Amino acid sequence: MTNIIKESYDVVIVGAGVGGGAMANRLAEVGASVLVIERGNYLPREADNWSVKAVFHEKKYTAKETWRDRDGKPFNPSTYYYVGGNSKFFGAATVRFRVEDFEALEHEGGIAPAWPIRYADLAPYYDVAERLMGTHGQAGADPIEPPRSGPMPHPPIGHEPVVEAIAGKLRAKGLRPFPLPIAVDRHEGGKCIRCATCDGFACKLGAKNDAEVRLIGPALSSGKVDLILDTKVERLLTDEAGRKVTGVAVRSGGTPITVRGDLFISAAGAINSTALLLRSANDKHPRGLGNNQSDQLGRNYMAHNNTAMMAINPLRRNPVVFQKSLCVNDFYLANAARPYPMGNVQGLGKLQGGMLTANKRFLPEWLMNRFAERSVDWWIMSEDLPDPENRVSVDSDGTIRVAYTPNNLKSHNELVRHWTRLMRAIGYPIVITQKMDISVAMHQCGTARFGTDPATSVLDPYCRVWDIDNLFVVDASFLPSSTAFNPSLTVVAQAVRVAEHIAATALNGKAAA
Repeated sequence: MTNIIKESYDVVIVGAGVGGGAMANRLAEVGASVLVIERGNYLPREADNWSVKAVFHEKKYTAKETWRDRDGKPFNPSTYYYVGGNSKFFGAATVRFRVEDFEALEHEGGIAPAWPIRYADLAPYYDVAERLMGTHGQAGADPIEPPRSGPMPHPPIGHEPVVEAIAGKLRAKGLRPFPLPIAVDRHEGGKCIRCATCDGFACKLGAKNDAEVRLIGPALSSGKVDLILDTKVERLLTDEAGRKVTGVAVRSGGTPITVRGDLFISAAGAINSTALLLRSANDKHPRGLGNNQSDQLGRNYMAHNNTAMMAINPLRRNPVVFQKSLCVNDFYLANAARPYPMGNVQGLGKLQGGMLTANKRFLPEWLMNRFAERSVDWWIMSEDLPDPENRVSVDSDGTIRVAYTPNNLKSHNELVRHWTRLMRAIGYPIVITQKMDISVAMHQCGTARFGTDPATSVLDPYCRVWDIDNLFVVDASFLPSSTAFNPSLTVVAQAVRVAEHIAATALNGKAAA
């Protein structure tokens, strides 16, 4: 779809990622007319989707943007503007947050604040989100799994022999590894071939259950949803009183257009949703939409403390192909190793030599190729904590600034050290790690937290902007804490919850599905 075909829509959604896709999907089911505006296009399915050189060295698919850090130093963010958003390149992990994540949780570096809802409030929507995303997994296998109403939609994808052997060694060390909940099209008649180019790559087969495949595509098939591409939303327009959004000013092919609607949803990601609301400042909202009462818009930016690890046995090749099937949560909460949460460990998509040398240029590629042939690879993720001085803003020239200083690092570093010791103890004496820097924005969240008090939050518990009657933000902006899991499934679950609320209260009598 390339042209706007209606003068006005019931709902206008900015962004075609997991939040926008889930909103479009659910609102179409209740008969709403929906327009999704995407600044990118469809990502082509081509050989370069699986090319280490194209993806990691040439950054062929990364947004051609420059942002600034706290000190004004420019950097190129690892973010993606396509139908499906960042989920085109995610590792497909779809994990529920824990019961404890919704409550005030003490960490070594401070307190992760309580949410305005509890896990039980979101649990039925997690059920729907897992079905929408096509999650594979095994209910009851995760030792700290929250309560659930039934099995996962699909069984675990299974471990290859090397991964199964590692799981056995970890059990012998007293750990409780389990199958990672993952959203891929792996079942009879499915497209997934268990390749080595899933995590961090786009899928040229359409076998990764990303937002394009599972959410946007089905929404478009309903006939209720229109999608316009290569169109950037520049600002949101309000009425004279400043209480209602009346339209969005967009630029498509160099042409300025105003799109009208009844309800508006920003789902552009925590950074770009913030930038959009800040750019939409007017005389009634001089600090940006949703920022009059709290001055919280853009603050509390989080992106996780993430480290990639290669554990290498130089004497033995690792023939594994699809490695991202194992997860360990023994250190997620206070544990035997430390009296505070440390984080999550999960298998990383099989590293190839050129992947880490994209960041470690001082290591020759031939050596990294040898290491990669003999390594098992891990993604180690710990919670970072909300800090009002970690914030997203827009400079006077329109450039996005991400002022971010990592925190809660002691627990993350301790987890990395502990996992290093474990790897050496089970036969992998060489360990190489790479901590992700500010440019890795895949798990961006927290910049428009939801809450019950407009003095301390940007959104109400249903993600409506406190100061605006018909504006919602439904991406990972709403998270009050980052937890230590990919936020995608939680964003989908909250989108389902918000869509149900909108259908029941704001769509002129249209009934909820």
